[in-house]
Amino acid sequence: MTNKMMIAIDGPASAGKSTVAKLLANELGYIYCDTGAMYRALTYEALQKGINLEDEEALIILLEKNAISFEPTEKNQKVYLNNKEVTEAIRQPDVTNSVSAVAAHSQVRKELVKRQQKIADKGGVVMDGRDIGTTVLPHAEVKIFLIASVEERAERRYKENKLNGIDTPLEQLKKEISDRDYKDSHRESSPLTKAEDAVLLDTTSLDIQQVIGKIKEVVSSRIS
Repeated sequence: MTNKMMIAIDGPASAGKSTVAKLLANELGYIYCDTGAMYRALTYEALQKGINLEDEEALIILLEKNAISFEPTEKNQKVYLNNKEVTEAIRQPDVTNSVSAVAAHSQVRKELVKRQQKIADKGGVVMDGRDIGTTVLPHAEVKIFLIASVEERAERRYKENKLNGIDTPLEQLKKEISDRDYKDSHRESSPLTKAEDAVLLDTTSLDIQQVIGKIKEVVSSRIS
């Protein structure tokens, strides 16, 4: 595929966005930008520093002091806050359950959107999040909106947590995902919503390669 474009993948928590986006970018030879990791990195640092997550001004000051960067690896992608790797730290439950509060701040989103748009400037990028197709990359050539049932997403998160040594009851995960869906969909700044020109893809009954295959069909159709 010679015409490198911007691919925006949105959807609720645990819909498979990051996993799909990483593999898709690798198969297409594109850059992968995990926007959720940027919000998680800021949330992690705020928790470490004891900063009130409702204090938008303090969060902006903290963000200005910290560079968030990515390093691709063969199977994954490392996340750095300045020169400190935080790949695993930002996936812990305390960060997961607090990130929506940080992401709700309009000035925080404004600053991170600037950084994300700079990464995507030259095209050839797969970016996933909750407002990529609507706010970050509104002119992306391909927009995908992934969905899956709460039960399916909770099962995925449960298995992922188990692999990482995190033992959270399945019912608790269902509640946390439902709560996060509500927060993400009802926040004032860039709420989670499907872009009008996005392709809706339900991943509940699909495996990862089937999802990637369907997205690649959309990419191919846009090129031709």
